[in-house]
Parts: sequence; structure tokens; C-alpha cells
Amino acid sequence: MSQLHHRIFHVHGRVQGVFFRQSTQQEARRLGLSGYARNNSDGTVTIEAEGIPEALDALEAWCRHGPPLARVEKVEPSSGPVQGYDGFEVRR
Repeated sequence: MSQLHHRIFHVHGRVQGVFFRQSTQQEARRLGLSGYARNNSDGTVTIEAEGIPEALDALEAWCRHGPPLARVEKVEPSSGPVQGYDGFEVRR
């Protein structure tokens, strides 16, 4: 079994008001990831996710287009220490 990894994605573009966080939650749960998605005051969305590297790569690829109404301009990935999230939630 692969070790858990932690990634942070800052997503830029038209990503608020288009069900981006809720769609991210569905995709993350489908991939078996834990963490959260939240809107930021600058119009971006931050996603913190934990899981196996292959699932995190798949989430990053999904974030590059997002749900149908989104217009993603840029995804900035970074890594961080594992937090031990339980489930995947949408935060305000």
C-alpha cells in the first residue's frame, strides 16, 4: 500500500459560483481522497487533498478543467505535511 501524500492546489479562473467545490468533493470522494475545497476572497479555490499519489495526480488533472461551467486558467500545485483529514468536505 502506498504512503499517503498531501497536496495543495490553488485554482485560478472562473471557479466560484460554478459548483467547483461541490464537484471537487464528488471527484475526490470517487478517487478515495480526503481533505477539503474552499473559496478564497481573491476569487480562487484552494483544495487540500490527501491520498495515494496516483489519485492526487488524477484530481490535479481533473482540476485543470473542472465542472462544465468552470473556466480554469491555472492550477498551482504544491505539497505539504499530511494532516490526517477524515473525509472530503466543502468549506466556505
